[in-house]
Amino acid sequence: MARQGSPDSSNSPETRITITSEHGEKLVGILHDTGSKKIVILCHGLRDTKDHNTVVSIASALTRIGISSFRFDFSGNGESEGQFQFGNYWREVDDLHSVTSYLKKNYDIIAVVGHSKARFDLQKGIKERLGEGFFDRLENDKTIQLVDGKGRFEVTKDSLMDRLSINMSEEVKKIKPDSRVFTIHGSNDEVIPVEDAYEFEKVICNHKLHIIDGANHNYTLHNDKLASVVVDVITSSHL
Repeated sequence: MARQGSPDSSNSPETRITITSEHGEKLVGILHDTGSKKIVILCHGLRDTKDHNTVVSIASALTRIGISSFRFDFSGNGESEGQFQFGNYWREVDDLHSVTSYLKKNYDIIAVVGHSKARFDLQKGIKERLGEGFFDRLENDKTIQLVDGKGRFEVTKDSLMDRLSINMSEEVKKIKPDSRVFTIHGSNDEVIPVEDAYEFEKVICNHKLHIIDGANHNYTLHNDKLASVVVDVITSSHL
């Protein structure tokens, strides 16, 4: 595929953009404008930000081939307004709608790339993150206070139930047949088992799966490989 921007877009400007969400919260993002009107939206994972290594690595790789990108913080994360919620997937869908509505006024959105939040069964993995007896604790206290490597956060009963109410096997069936979905998963993912990727492969139409051998959840030793695969997918006319 021909380069979309100028012959050398490696020094494309980064512009801080603020977008007001459907819920009236300010979402902060970084626009990498190569001069191309073709743009890719980059979404971070759970309890992360637009500055996560995987997101920045992909933005840089896209810049090198002259494709613009926009990476932003979901509400309650990073620089964006709002309070972090453990299971606010639908609110993040609203945030993404706000971002796409803003960008499509001046750009042609060719792809949305997201990191993490890819469990097939959203009821799995909760005990490992919240601890034993978390349901009883929520019934009694309504909230659970937790601390991880990124700091302190709160899980409410409402936010957890919002997560548990989502049936991914049914939701993915709503993806339009003319949409193309490409899943990249590390074979050594310690957060979301690679088996989940194979489950999605079974139920998503027009879907391709690529396993990066040896990669963990954050692609710690495989960021360059991840970015290369993403670029290949986006610049290819076929998935």
